[in-house]
Amino acid sequence: MQELHDAPLAPLTTFRLGGPATRLVTATTDAEVVAAVREADDSGTPLLLIGGGSNLVIGDKGFDGTALRIATRGFERDGTRLELAAGEVWTDAVARTVEAGLAGVECLAGIPGSAGATPIQNVGAYGQEVSATITEVIAYDRTARETVTLTNAECAFSYRHSRFKADPERYVVLRVRFALEDADGLSAPVRYAEAARALGVRPGDRVPLAAAREAVLKLRAGKGMVLDPEDHDTWSAGSFFTNPILTDAEFAAFHARVRERLGDGAEPPAYPAGDGRTKTSAAWLIDKAGFTKGYGSGPARISTKHTLALTNRGGATTEDLLALAREVVGGVRAAFGITLVNEPVTVGVSL
Repeated sequence: MQELHDAPLAPLTTFRLGGPATRLVTATTDAEVVAAVREADDSGTPLLLIGGGSNLVIGDKGFDGTALRIATRGFERDGTRLELAAGEVWTDAVARTVEAGLAGVECLAGIPGSAGATPIQNVGAYGQEVSATITEVIAYDRTARETVTLTNAECAFSYRHSRFKADPERYVVLRVRFALEDADGLSAPVRYAEAARALGVRPGDRVPLAAAREAVLKLRAGKGMVLDPEDHDTWSAGSFFTNPILTDAEFAAFHARVRERLGDGAEPPAYPAGDGRTKTSAAWLIDKAGFTKGYGSGPARISTKHTLALTNRGGATTEDLLALAREVVGGVRAAFGITLVNEPVTVGVSL
């Protein structure tokens, strides 16, 4: 294992923000990951796990403890079954599944980060979520002090949530197993209307796998959601806020606020979310509350391509970013009575 002291963490995150770690350990095998976790737990040292760094907001003071960078590699395929090491670059793994003619994650192309993070967030985009194809997650259980295998049901997946996110101090994801589909070179049915329009098909149709992946990459790039070191719109964590899911009563109150603010004919986005709940759009809320693309005058601003992304324009601090996030949260709450929830994990700071 590689070990560094007083090590900068900002270069390991897509925001390029945050102070140093007291100690940074890079693990390249599952055994090294487990050994580093056990060492930290045995000594009572605070532990920060870092994969692709695409979902982290680290405070300017850094992290007083051991930061463990999971850099394991492994892409093992047996027919339609796939096992990925936690440190595999997710977007590269998606490209390899498409090349192999396997469907199920092609619309998750271009999402930054590592494979091990996908079950934690139940990563999803353009009509697909990893929970639809994950069969098992192999993880180190810090409470039981052993490696365990959790089934899909045991992962307790829901919208941008899982058992791992609910109990972040317990599990360290080591490997993720998927069951994909061989559809003779075709994608899974295209579920997302925007993707279907870009492909010139109807929702539910299948298209060549490579076409689906390329269409999604193009859509994401147009929103600054594909990493590009030269484009500050990609110096972000992607979507900074999750889409709110409201009860019937909450949605009725929200709908009334929308009509009051925007006029009697105004209709907010509304999508069934099960159990008498409705999902609405965080991006719509932000925009209608007055925070449009490019909003801000400092080094942290809303993306010029997508209202849901907060960005580092170069030279920002984490506090600059948080000040902008708090302004957006406060403005949306004042306008519509909804409190947005940040999607990235915060380290040493909070909204």
